[in-house]
Amino acid sequence: MFQDLDETLKAMLDDAAAPAELRAADVSFDTPDRDYKPAEATVNLFLHEVTENRSLRDEARVLTRVADGYTSQLPSLRVDCTYLATAWSAQAGGLKAAEEHRLLGLTLQWLSRFPVVADRFLRGSLQTPPQPYPLQAMVAQAKENRSTGDFWTALGIAPRPAFPLTVTVTVEPYDEVVQLPPVHEVHLHSGLIDDPLFRGVVFDHSLVPVAAATVSVDGTGARATSGPDGEFAVPGLEFGTYTLTVRASGRPDEQVAVTYAADHQTQTVVLSGP
Repeated sequence: MFQDLDETLKAMLDDAAAPAELRAADVSFDTPDRDYKPAEATVNLFLHEVTENRSLRDEARVLTRVADGYTSQLPSLRVDCTYLATAWSAQAGGLKAAEEHRLLGLTLQWLSRFPVVADRFLRGSLQTPPQPYPLQAMVAQAKENRSTGDFWTALGIAPRPAFPLTVTVTVEPYDEVVQLPPVHEVHLHSGLIDDPLFRGVVFDHSLVPVAAATVSVDGTGARATSGPDGEFAVPGLEFGTYTLTVRASGRPDEQVAVTYAADHQTQTVVLSGP
């Protein structure tokens, strides 16, 4: 993945519309330490930090419509890949500094054109299969309370002009996909806040309504029997948290914890096992 991101950034800097001097420069992803001395004008993009973008985290499972129903899977990870962009010249003295500053400025100006990396630049696994989200790119936006002094000290070289480049990619670490049946019917149950009624539906593990199931509200003595459509109702119950005991023919008893409130009057009970 990271090598494909490297190739993607290289394609951006080699684009025909990029400044000629930028296209003529070499592009390197090597560590710019004390032994790094390129023999020609070079733009160095050093990948030094990979972190999950927690602001883009989604805890909800992803539902996808397929021909025979739906699939459900855990959400993707959004990962920030941060490069340090520097420019290097093989010349000496003032010519060296002038070339490095000019090349770094062109790199900053060109990459700033792409807050989202265009599809034509994508390479390898970033292209096939397609990324589910566009690749966002941030140029020259340093993180708060982050000093570059320790960074240069760790590399063993004197500080030099640089700017960060952060590209957010999508990572699919989970391959488990749950197949769900299609929706054939939708039943709406209305309730009144000033005249509530505890009600619900009993389903088996394949979401088929279970008739003649006895639903007891533990500790209250209240109970009801589900009808042909699996529905049951228990009048006169106070709002609160309860445990339901469900007894259905040919099945072991099951207990389900539920919360009954004005805005949550209908419960769905799904029995486990066939």
